[in-house]
Amino acid sequence: MGNCLNKHQARDDDSNHHVEFASGNVQLVTTKESWDQKFEQAKKEGKLVIANFSATWCGPCKTIAPYYCELSEKYLSIMFLLVDVDELTDLSTSWDIKATPTFFFLRDGKEVDKLVGANKPELEKKIGAVTDLVPQYQ
Repeated sequence: MGNCLNKHQARDDDSNHHVEFASGNVQLVTTKESWDQKFEQAKKEGKLVIANFSATWCGPCKTIAPYYCELSEKYLSIMFLLVDVDELTDLSTSWDIKATPTFFFLRDGKEVDKLVGANKPELEKKIGAVTDLVPQYQ
């Protein structure tokens, strides 16, 4: 499905620039310190982490954002994070983001799976696969 490769594509009017990317149980990560804190919290709580590296100008990101938020309310044993690749460029670079959206499935800060693109069935399939490996606490 769709991927955004760069931000030099046609953009929406800036007044409509912010789609609801972080609603439900999705937590917006705005700093490297916040990223580290979320992982410490997830580790203490025994939670798997899904990190969505996304961009506000990315059409496929906008399309999958509401679904990602829905999933965050369905899978309470997972911590859902959202990282804006333009706001946290160093973090995005360190994770080698080449296209948006990119979803990382992480346990103890280490990648256990990855999905590039706004593919709803594949996203839920991968969540199902990784949650089979993790006990449901809630």
